[in-house]
Amino acid sequence: MLNRRTLLGALSAVAMLAASNGAFAQDNYDIALISKGFQHQFWQAVKAGADKAGAEFGVTVTFEGPETETQVDRQMDMLAAALSRKPDAIGFAALDSQAASPLLQQAHDAGIPIIAFDSGVDSDIPLTTVTTDNVAAASLAADKMAELIGGEGKVAVVAHDQTSRTGIDRVDGFVNRIKEAYPKIEVVSVQYGGGDQLQSTEITKSILLANPDLKGIFGANEGSAIGVVNGKTELGSNVVVIGFDSGAAQKGFIESGAMAGAITQNPVGIGYETVKAAIGALKGETLPKIIDSGFNWYDKTNMADPAIAAVLYD
Repeated sequence: MLNRRTLLGALSAVAMLAASNGAFAQDNYDIALISKGFQHQFWQAVKAGADKAGAEFGVTVTFEGPETETQVDRQMDMLAAALSRKPDAIGFAALDSQAASPLLQQAHDAGIPIIAFDSGVDSDIPLTTVTTDNVAAASLAADKMAELIGGEGKVAVVAHDQTSRTGIDRVDGFVNRIKEAYPKIEVVSVQYGGGDQLQSTEITKSILLANPDLKGIFGANEGSAIGVVNGKTELGSNVVVIGFDSGAAQKGFIESGAMAGAITQNPVGIGYETVKAAIGALKGETLPKIIDSGFNWYDKTNMADPAIAAVLYD
């Protein structure tokens, strides 16, 4: 369950957007959102933002996703089922940036606007993508890692996948920033655990055992980061961990010192802006190719700051 106080704070962070939305008529559009999963608090926060926009604009919003972020086929089934009921618009967060192309083409041919969110797709069909600048966010994680390990040493990455746009961009953003800016830091391993905590834990342990002099690990999403800390803890390692996303577990790890800090997105804002963009598309508005939902670094020193607390979630 999302913590009531932090959820209200997050919703208030997007409430200011409503002031300029009076032009939206109260048309009862049917907007189907297909997410990458339900297992992380991140997706519950995205849903909260989508529901907020649905209530505010008087539209029907459905929100579903597969049980885990490895179930590409299951997500394709959900997208096909959504298409079969002919919603007015679809929001889609792709687990695989290419697998959905035939279904997206079907939607396009049927005149159903597609809004990509969180992860983009290798297609020009989506009218916009509501997302974090994941390359820039991961680059910031690299800068923070370099600062925390003294600008030299070995580091590794545990990421969720190499098929979604977020997985690709976060790995590239971190690795490329290290290569271009920190010649004394070596990325010795990049491995993928499907965003699963248990799998990421085992991967982390194998990386640490193979690299006893490792100084840091970047966990590129919520499940990956939690798994990294669990693996570190099981081996009694003091490796520096930087995470991505929020949630009660990561916040607790940062408070205890097991994780140095993390990058938070604005998941409530992602859900809200996805629904808002779908309504705009249905009303014939021209949308920007990217709607940047923003990101922030947080650690023990700033978690209580109002601007940061508003985009953290439990």
